[in-house]
Amino acid sequence: MAAIRGPFMALALALVFAGDFHFQFALAYDRPPARKSLFVAPSEDLDSTSPQQVHISLVGQDKIRISWITNDPSPSTVEYGTSSGSYGFSANGSTSSYTYVTYDSGEIHDVVIGPLKPNTEYYYRCGSDSSPEFNLKTPPAQFPIKFAVAGDLGQTDWTSSTLEHIGKSNYDMLLLPGDLSYADTDQPSWDSFGRLVEPLASKRPWMVTQGNHEIEKIPILHSQPFTAYNARWDMPYEQSGSDSNLYYSFEVAGVHVIMLGSYTEFDPSSAQYKWLQTDLKKVDRSRTPWLVVLIHAPWYNSNKAHQGEAESVNMKAAMEGLLYQARVDVVFAGHVHAYERFTRVYENEANECGPMHITIGDGGNREGLATKYIDPQPKISAFREASFGHGEFEVINATHARWTWHRNDDDEAVIADSTWLTSLASDPNCKA
Repeated sequence: MAAIRGPFMALALALVFAGDFHFQFALAYDRPPARKSLFVAPSEDLDSTSPQQVHISLVGQDKIRISWITNDPSPSTVEYGTSSGSYGFSANGSTSSYTYVTYDSGEIHDVVIGPLKPNTEYYYRCGSDSSPEFNLKTPPAQFPIKFAVAGDLGQTDWTSSTLEHIGKSNYDMLLLPGDLSYADTDQPSWDSFGRLVEPLASKRPWMVTQGNHEIEKIPILHSQPFTAYNARWDMPYEQSGSDSNLYYSFEVAGVHVIMLGSYTEFDPSSAQYKWLQTDLKKVDRSRTPWLVVLIHAPWYNSNKAHQGEAESVNMKAAMEGLLYQARVDVVFAGHVHAYERFTRVYENEANECGPMHITIGDGGNREGLATKYIDPQPKISAFREASFGHGEFEVINATHARWTWHRNDDDEAVIADSTWLTSLASDPNCKA
């Protein structure tokens, strides 16, 4: 694959960018030093048709999309079964590729397998008979279900630490509110990111939405935004009636999850706004009592970083009312490289029927932490800290869920913040 690094990279970057009860652990904390950026090279054991960058995502109630890349053409076929080395099922899919200035991607394969049994281990191999065996576990069909949540991952030693902690968490699905690879037009960095996350992303569904680092427009040279993101991370948008991979929804184990696009049109005349209106009307809280939304640019933020941006201010003005009327339970955001949890809130004030907003943009990016906060701390800000880490949202049943934030401290995940939530669908005072 061709690389675009060095002087061209510098030019490209210059052109491009830029109601609940809880307890807390207020431990003394030394700010972590910066850690080096990573670039994960291909394994020397792989040949030109070996599957690389394998990751999976949920499609509908009982299907999984398996995506991978090969250097040269090979069959877009997946063989799979419930026993290691025994594959009683197979499925065929599609192959695509993309060009970005001087870079030509490998062969991008997408295959949807299923129907699959819930909460079941499957073994699979991609492409040819000689390819290595992978394994995945499907999400449960009913409560409980655990989501790992991490934004602004990037590719640093802190990212590796975050991924290690997530891998130990026994999670069912990962939610990522934007800023994946931090490639920022350097397309080989997308390949590196795919290799970095493969050990986890090939085993559990990763459901993602885009951030500003996925835009990757270069004036004159490449005017189409989100080229690599859309090609590499195909999400099940069509199944939810969306016309764009940048916003979609899905349901899993009693939870309706909406992924919104902070960097595509969101005003009331936009396709995204109209889709959101339609999608919210389809939500049946008797079937999915929990309603969760992901965005990239946070609507609530007491960090000094990223204040006053249109993607936050204008999107909040356009869409907050829709989410409030629908009784959304939680809104996860990234973008700010720190952690912050707000109380349930609406129109800048505490509101027991509003969503809890949580900023989780601290996955491990190369830009470092956003360490400066606005003082005094707003009353609606319940907990805030600039540290790398990840979150876990464990939905216990139709009425209760537990959120924990695990910071990366001395390479061990420390639970620094925790809260229990009661679903708004079960609160008689918040009936929509």
